[in-house]
Amino acid sequence: MFTRKSAVVLHRTLWLLFFVQLIVSFTVGLPYPYAVSWLPLIAAMAVGIGLARHTGKQVEAARPPVEVDPPVIGRWTALNSPADRTPSHGTHQYGQTYAIDILAEAEAEAEAEDGERSRPSFTWLWPVARRSEDFPAFGAPLFAVADATVVHAEDGQRDHLSRNSLPAALCLLLFEGIARVLAGARRIVGNHLIPDLGDGTHAVYAHLRRGSLTVRAGDRVTAGQKLARCGNSGNSTEPHLHFHLMNGPDLDTARGVPFTWRGVGVPRNKETFEAIPGPARPAA
Repeated sequence: MFTRKSAVVLHRTLWLLFFVQLIVSFTVGLPYPYAVSWLPLIAAMAVGIGLARHTGKQVEAARPPVEVDPPVIGRWTALNSPADRTPSHGTHQYGQTYAIDILAEAEAEAEAEDGERSRPSFTWLWPVARRSEDFPAFGAPLFAVADATVVHAEDGQRDHLSRNSLPAALCLLLFEGIARVLAGARRIVGNHLIPDLGDGTHAVYAHLRRGSLTVRAGDRVTAGQKLARCGNSGNSTEPHLHFHLMNGPDLDTARGVPFTWRGVGVPRNKETFEAIPGPARPAA
């Protein structure tokens, strides 16, 4: 039986085959017509479109949103929100049908040592990239949204420079992003946590700061417990938190589950919201 996992492996293999051909063709002639060398690319794109449009979310469509605590405190702004469209990121891959990205505003950095920082805006040319430390989200504490058991934890990937200029964003889209897809889901989400919330629901915290995780796989956590810090690892343009719920622990096969944050709801694109600390959280 051809499963979704098989389709993911096929997709990566086809892309890899295409790039291997491309590299080899610069040194020796390929033993088949030039037009044939494009077939893996065409097939990879077709499989990718199929994965992106996969309507497995229908299984979860009748499921009401799962209410959980916000994973942050302070003022944040939402992007790519499921309140505006689903799939929110244009794809059902990695269980992110109902995913959301949130960026901290200046006062959200509750424990900054150098004071508040305004979030740098997108630039057309210069500066091409900025340090992660220039963004208020970098290092912001992240909290457990519910009582849960951690099933996966990874924080060994580096935090890179921002990609919030046109040249850097194009590089991410055309080159770095493709390389990360070939490397697998873990290179897309970067440093990440996957807690099991029970009742067939798993949360994903993505793009975390390297070395900031305070838990590991197998740990039991309580709502409001500090888990990690916001970072800029993986397929990320600037420090932010990517959060979503899904129906299993495997990013390649899980389907998205809708969520709502207690006291906040689901903020719309570019909506700034205030997340109030819960009773188990330290004051900002």
